[in-house]
Formats: sequence, structure tokens, C-alpha cells
Amino acid sequence: MPYSHSLNLKSGQVDLTHGGGGRAMAQLIAELFVKHFDNDLLRRQNDQALFDVPAGRLAISTDGHVISPLFFPGGDIGSLAVHGTVNDVAMSGAKPLYLSAGFILEEGLPLADLERIVISMAAAAKVAGTPIVTGDTKVVERGKGDGVFITTTGVGIVPDGVNISSDRAEPGCAILLSGSIGDHGVAIMASRENLQFETSIISDSAALHGLVADMVAAAPAAIRCLRDPTRGGLATALNELAGQSGVGMVIDEAAIPVKAQVKAACEILGLDPLYVANEGKLVCICDAAAAETLLAAMRKHPLGRDAAIIGQVIADPHHFVQMTTAFGGRRIVDWPVGEQLPRIC
Repeated sequence: MPYSHSLNLKSGQVDLTHGGGGRAMAQLIAELFVKHFDNDLLRRQNDQALFDVPAGRLAISTDGHVISPLFFPGGDIGSLAVHGTVNDVAMSGAKPLYLSAGFILEEGLPLADLERIVISMAAAAKVAGTPIVTGDTKVVERGKGDGVFITTTGVGIVPDGVNISSDRAEPGCAILLSGSIGDHGVAIMASRENLQFETSIISDSAALHGLVADMVAAAPAAIRCLRDPTRGGLATALNELAGQSGVGMVIDEAAIPVKAQVKAACEILGLDPLYVANEGKLVCICDAAAAETLLAAMRKHPLGRDAAIIGQVIADPHHFVQMTTAFGGRRIVDWPVGEQLPRIC
């Protein structure tokens, strides 16, 4: 039976009937999600998506997104939800194939905001070549959510000959970083607190699988570990890898790219760029002999133009990450205590 009227996407709001499993929910799915995410698999509107899987090992990752504010310079929760999960799958060396998306909507969320998020999410998925093929929608009472939370799950295929894992770093390996750090976290904080800087700071949110594919093509057997330094920033990512591989690391402060405006903003806000979240950067641990080859491949890609070799893996029973400072000394780059910037992704 056709609906009596279309969704009021200009001034309407999400209400509890949109999550109630009835006609209003079917209308929301048809006129918003299916309309913008449209593809052959989703159009069938089954409770699952059935698809053929190419030869290789299957990689899967799931990620919840609770960012505040929902819209920020350089992106929004929709594009972030796509980029975050595509990147998590890609850090195995996999080619991401498909995404699922779960939405928790708060009663009262403007439908115009929801449509803006869905359109952005659809555009990001199209650019990444990872269609959203299944999903779910729930609505919670006013005051029991924060506009919208999105959970995305991605699947991909790891090609033969690629063995990338967080426990494969060894002493002597080189540490590469794909570009400047701190852009995303500072952009979110500036937007959240209405801070004004002389130069605009834009999130680096981006899908990294194209960059990873170029790196794998350049030196498939040489890449030991990949990690995108999101919450907790570069410092946390390196501590995770050091602990999981049972090694230590030494990085060079002067070699780590940080944009001048990000560095200045961090000084004002009392933040350390090493601990600030990124959404479009990756860390690579590789055989030292292949470091220059991989660096050249990274710099040829738009998302790796500012890539740099920032340190090396060492033997250390304590699994410390150390940094050679600009003054020539060394300090421990420890795990963060708590969270500098909550609700950052």
C-alpha cells in the first residue's frame, strides 16, 4: 500500500514510530536509506546481503561512531563512519568490498540533518567503492541518545602473499607515517568549542585503501604492520604495536610531520599532537631494506604526499616507545592516561 505522503525532509523530525517496525519505519528506509545508498543488494531489502566472495582470506571489522559535533570541517559522522571502517579493513592489506550500517537515532533529530548525513555517507561509500548493502535502524527516546550513533561493519579480501599483522614488527624494521598528525582531533575540538584560528584546520578523514593498495603493490612481502592512529593518536598506535609485537621503538620528533596551525592550536589547548586522533593517516612497520621503496610509493599517492620515515623498531624487553627530541635527548612516549578528547570519532 503506498504511503499517504512523503517524508518531510525539510522540517520534519525523527519520532519513535520511525523505529517501530511499521509503515513509518518502512517509509524512512525506502525514502531515505534505500534512496541514497541504492545498489542491487540493498534494494532487495532482505535482513542480510548475499554476495560472492573472491578468492583470498576474508577480513572483517566493525566500528561504532559517536562523534560530537555531528558535522565538522572536512566531514561528518556519515563520511567518518565509512572511512573509519574501510580503513580498519584496509590495515590488513585487504581490499574492502562491502559495508553494513546500523543507525541509533534520537527522537527529535531533524530529518534534514539525517538526510545530510546519509547523503554524505553514500558519497563516501561510492568514492571508496564499498557499497552499503545491509543495515538496521533503531530510535530511542528524546534525551537518551545524542542525535545519531552509527555502527558500520566492513568486509574485504586479503590477497595471497600479503601477511600484515600487529604482531610482526621486529628489531631493525623501519617506521613510516603517511602524513601530518593531529588534524582531525584539532578540527573537532575547534568546531566543538567554537574556537577561531587564523588558518582553518580541516579533518583529515579519508579512506586509505587506495594508498594501502599502492604500498602492497610496491613491496607486498616487506610490510609487517599497518595501523591507523585514530583515538589516542600516533603515541597510542605505536604503543599498541610495540606491545603486540614484543619490541621497543625509537622515533624522531623532528621527522614527524605536524602542520604549523595544528601545532599552534595544540599549544593553545594544552594538547600533545602525538596523542591527538587522526582519521586519514597510517603507520607502517616494514623491513628496513624496503623503506625507501615504500616511502616513494606513498608519496606518489595524494594521501601520502607528506609521508616520512619517523623511526625504527628496537629490541626492548619493556616494549617502550621512546622519542629523540628536538633538543637531542630522549623521552618515553607512554600510553595516554584517560582521553584527551572524548567523542572524537
